[in-house]
Amino acid sequence: MSVVVEPTSDVPRMPQGTGIRKNGKQWHEPKSAFRPTAGQTSYTKRAAQEKERAAIKAKEKEMKDEKEAERQRRTQTIKDRRVAKEEKERYEKMAEKMHKKRVERLKRREKRNKLLKS
Repeated sequence: MSVVVEPTSDVPRMPQGTGIRKNGKQWHEPKSAFRPTAGQTSYTKRAAQEKERAAIKAKEKEMKDEKEAERQRRTQTIKDRRVAKEEKERYEKMAEKMHKKRVERLKRREKRNKLLKS
């Protein structure tokens, strides 16, 4: 009558197949087996992801274009103001030398020429 007695100690058991590594680098994570098909996804998933990426890219492009248009508008208003200021200063200098009515007449004539040129 042989009775098999199992030890009932609370010593944690290591998983089967693991022990001290041969190369002595126990601090490294154990590598898993190489599975070449592990990271593959189905065509439908890939297509859905591509569609989502395209939508995001389109939205980003739209936002960038909007921002660029706003920047262009701001720079254009600054340029227009500068041109108007220079023109005003030029007419003031002319007014110092000439009669007021003659300056007004020149302004009107220049406006007409600008309209004809554009």
